[in-house]
Amino acid sequence: MSRTKLILHKGKEKSVFRRHPWLFSGAVARIEGHVDEGDIVDVVSADGQWLAVGHYQNESIICKLLSFDNAAIDKAFWREKLRSAIDYRKRLFNIDDDFVDKLFSHHETNMFRLVNGEGDGMPGLIADYYNGIVVLQAHSVGMHRLFPLFVELLKELLSHLKGVYDKSAATLPQRDSAVHNDGYLFQAPKVEITDEWETREHGYRYLINFQEGQKTGFFLDQRDNRLLVGTLAKGRRVLNCFGYTGGFTLSALGRGAAEVDTVDISRRAIELCNRHVEMNFPQVRHRGIVADVTKYLDTIDNQYDIIILDPPAFAKNHRSLKNGLKGYRNINQRAMERIKPGGLLFTFSCSQAVGKDDFQTMAFTAAATAKRNVRIVKHLQHAADHPVSIYHPEGEYLKGLLLEVE
Repeated sequence: MSRTKLILHKGKEKSVFRRHPWLFSGAVARIEGHVDEGDIVDVVSADGQWLAVGHYQNESIICKLLSFDNAAIDKAFWREKLRSAIDYRKRLFNIDDDFVDKLFSHHETNMFRLVNGEGDGMPGLIADYYNGIVVLQAHSVGMHRLFPLFVELLKELLSHLKGVYDKSAATLPQRDSAVHNDGYLFQAPKVEITDEWETREHGYRYLINFQEGQKTGFFLDQRDNRLLVGTLAKGRRVLNCFGYTGGFTLSALGRGAAEVDTVDISRRAIELCNRHVEMNFPQVRHRGIVADVTKYLDTIDNQYDIIILDPPAFAKNHRSLKNGLKGYRNINQRAMERIKPGGLLFTFSCSQAVGKDDFQTMAFTAAATAKRNVRIVKHLQHAADHPVSIYHPEGEYLKGLLLEVE
């Protein structure tokens, strides 16, 4: 049976020729055939040339492109996609075929990103690995339909798989997420899976709650930046803002920070952060503070050597970009005004709508308003297991700066 076709307007095939994985609805002149959300469709130019194949979506991004080769989108196709994602991480971290047992063992880490959407040629799919459990998160109906197949393939490709958890209720289109419940798609026999699943990063122990945690349970993208904080924290007093469950906190304490304060508006997050500190460093100086970060920054004065600002996305889309940048500028200005002279400011944005230039201009404006001399020490981004396709610059959503405030 032939697939439904998306016929493009004349001249709208350029983005497909550039291999961009998103096709916007304005590029489509007409649809030939019946189509439902999540169906596989062909993309065809105005003059009839086949261009690509992808998942249909009833929204502004009308199609997420899966292949620019006219191949069958079958079990073998998806097996090769998943195998390629696993092989990339094996090459990246220089490990052999005993993938699960040895990945990251050289620095005692057993949680990482296994599939990073467009960066792994699977737009709409996130897969994160947590000590034997893979958490799948679908950002499209087409990908969510494939979860039974992905479970089968993951059991085939990861010999020590303990479980597969579906966490898509918050990321599927609203009309589909309303009838979807998160939960386990697979649990290995004789494996007891607890609500708080213990994992490790750089040797530090964490408890991950897949049902209630942010993203798939943890902010895996900040792993390298947490390590960098640790290398600079010895003997220094550190403030971790929007600290969530304490990733940056543990890294600073583990490398000898004199004292760390963690601030988050969520009492539950701070309670879990305190438990993580007690699990790893029961004798260290740490305070977990439940407070609004903006208000807390107004109460400090030259007492912190390092401040970390890792807020939630202030700009969810381009319509909210102006207000989002204002929010980033507000907290950065406060931090710059109140950090110790010579202090280090780690500042981040996870808003895809905020570009690198936007973010650096925001930091410049905050510094000028704070009337402090500020130097860029390093540009920061997500960890290497979050690859970005060169054809999809939007995938580089996390951007950060390490700044010295004189």
